[in-house]
Amino acid sequence: MTTVGLLYPGHSAEDDFPALQARLGDRIRLPLVHTSVGEDAHRVDALLDLGGHDRLVEGARELTSAHRPDAVMWACTSGSFVFGWDGAREQVDRLAQATGLPTSSTSIAFVNAAHDLGLRRVAVAASYPQDVAEHFVSFLQRGGIEVLSMGSHGIVTAAEVGTLGREQVAAIVAGADREGADAVLVPDTAMHTLAWLDHLEEVAGMPVLTANQVTVWEGLRLTGRGVPDDLTGLGTLFRPRVAR
Repeated sequence: MTTVGLLYPGHSAEDDFPALQARLGDRIRLPLVHTSVGEDAHRVDALLDLGGHDRLVEGARELTSAHRPDAVMWACTSGSFVFGWDGAREQVDRLAQATGLPTSSTSIAFVNAAHDLGLRRVAVAASYPQDVAEHFVSFLQRGGIEVLSMGSHGIVTAAEVGTLGREQVAAIVAGADREGADAVLVPDTAMHTLAWLDHLEEVAGMPVLTANQVTVWEGLRLTGRGVPDDLTGLGTLFRPRVAR
C-alpha cells in the first residue's frame, strides 16, 4: 500500500487526512506526525520558527521510524513559502537528506500541481493576514504562475482557521476575484477542504486547488507510483486528463 507520511504543525485540520483515508477504503495510507509549534501565529517570524529544520527533522525521524512512508510531505504552506523560493527548496532537501526519502512541501506542491494542470493565471483566496499572503503570491510568481488577484482574510491563528465550516470556506472561494483566472488557489493546511472539493469547484466555476488537496497529490506523485486516476470527490487535480 502506498504510504505518504505527513509532518503537520500543531492541531487544526489534521482530521482531514484520516477522514480521506477512510473514505478511500484505506487504498492509501496517510500517517501523520505533529511537529512542534512555538507560537500559533500567521506572522512571518513565528512561521520561520515553525518551519525550522530542528522542528521538522524531529518529526521526520518519528514519522519514518513508526510508519515507514514511501514519501514525506511537510504539510504546511505558510511554514514553507515564508522561506522564499530557494529557502523552501533547501528546507525539503535537508529533510530528504535526513530521511533518505523523497520529500516536498505544500508550497512546492501548489506550484507543481498548477503546472500539471496547465494553469498560468490564478486567483488566490488566502486566510492569512495581508503581509503573509503576499509572501505566497511572491512564491507562486517565482514558480512561473501569474497571480491576477489576492484576497486576504486576516486570520491570525491556525486554530481559528481550523474552525471554518464548509459554507465559510465556500464563501472565501466565492469572494475571490476570478476574472481572467484559470483557477482559485486556497493556501493553509489548517483549513478543512478535502471533503468539499467538488462543492468548492461548483462555487468557483473553475478548478480549485487547496492546501490539503495538493499535499496529498504531491506526496502520491513523489512515491513514483503515480496518482491513482479513480479517486473521486477530490476536484479537477485528481481527475484523469488527456496526456499532453
